[in-house]
Amino acid sequence: MDKIILDGMGGDNAPAAVVEGATIALNRDKNLYIIITGRKDEIEAELAKYKYDKDRLEIMDCPDVIGMNDIPTVAIKNRQTSLAAAYWALKKQDDICGLVTAGSTGATIVGGQLILGRIKGVKRPALCPAIPNVHGGTTLLCDCGANAECKPIMLCQFAVLASVYAQACLGKENPTVGLLNNGTEEHKGDPLHQETYQYLKQMKGINFIGNVEGREITYSKEPVDVVVSDGFSGNVSLKAIEGCAKMILSEMKSQFTSSLPSLIGALFLKGAIKRMKKNLDFNRVGGALLLGLKKVVVKTHGNSTAITVAAAIEHALTVHRNNLIPKVEELLAKVDLDNLIPAEGENS
Repeated sequence: MDKIILDGMGGDNAPAAVVEGATIALNRDKNLYIIITGRKDEIEAELAKYKYDKDRLEIMDCPDVIGMNDIPTVAIKNRQTSLAAAYWALKKQDDICGLVTAGSTGATIVGGQLILGRIKGVKRPALCPAIPNVHGGTTLLCDCGANAECKPIMLCQFAVLASVYAQACLGKENPTVGLLNNGTEEHKGDPLHQETYQYLKQMKGINFIGNVEGREITYSKEPVDVVVSDGFSGNVSLKAIEGCAKMILSEMKSQFTSSLPSLIGALFLKGAIKRMKKNLDFNRVGGALLLGLKKVVVKTHGNSTAITVAAAIEHALTVHRNNLIPKVEELLAKVDLDNLIPAEGENS
């Protein structure tokens, strides 16, 4: 039985969406056991609405909640919050294999580092969402917001973390890795990106294909499996992609409902539109994996629905069952970045 701990009060739609998502996941996977942290009375009231195996779910009563406006480094110290309690249980209980939260991104990152801890040798954890691309698959964007400022060794480690993720969980045998930059030429970018490029070229164990521009995250001639980025650029790119997708869908809806002929045409295109919306759905994977930690942590959108939460739980299980953490440790040892990159390039 695989145990996942769920932040029951995290997100805009908690606990309703979180609880419903938990019951969906339980009914889909008979080898899943869920612990929900949060206000017991509220969670029990939501659970009463659904049918599920009560022997595979328990509640950890936590009276407090970390708000989106709370200072993460301060808020995570309160062990009575649903997120902090989930992290401490994940750290102390060997049989809990992963955590899923739709709560504060900042508190999730801080809790991962201060409570759970990083894989030995990893400088910083990185948020790594899987973004739909034009080839019908996904591109991993690593990092998309955990580290606004980076050093070359961190970006090189992101390449390792995301490559193993692509291999272990997305079925990519030799995933391609690109460095997000403002041009594809080797000399492009600021000193950080120019220096990182040279190190990535020399690294063994990753399939580095050079610089990639922002559009190649979603649209490229050949699939780019992993795009490495500092957290600032990655977050801006991610939000721009999300906004673009929403704008396209909104404009299509507006045009198709603008006149009777358009409505009739939309009826004929209904199947194609449905398939397109599915392909552009960021919730297919359920959330962004916080790579580099000692156990699996998946961060979902703050406005996650029950379907998103269920997908995030299933994704956390997949990552655990594919032994991602040991594989990361193995590849980190092989690439031996400490000998490749001078000490002054590190940010410990």
